[in-house]
Amino acid sequence: MTQFGTVVAAVLLTLSFSASAGDPAAGKAKAGTCFTCHGADGIGIADMYPNLAGQKEAYLVSSIKAYKDGSRSGGMAALMTPMVSALSDADIADLAAFYASLDPK
Repeated sequence: MTQFGTVVAAVLLTLSFSASAGDPAAGKAKAGTCFTCHGADGIGIADMYPNLAGQKEAYLVSSIKAYKDGSRSGGMAALMTPMVSALSDADIADLAAFYASLDPK
């Protein structure tokens, strides 16, 4: 890789991390509806609901965005898509940061 390519890659990597860095406290305040299925502690209340506690922040961001844009259509998409449709990028980052910060037990 050329020196220019290395610099470009480093800048893009930095931007991608900063774009998804959310505020866990803000995420907790926004997660009330999520608690219904995923629990206040991020542990799903039934086997059909995944545990979100301790998941990687970037994974949670990409999953929520995939539900929102319709690219994730299997499984619980019929339930999740309407739940996430009104979330902003900041909301998504905050929710992801909150769930990533929880202990998966």
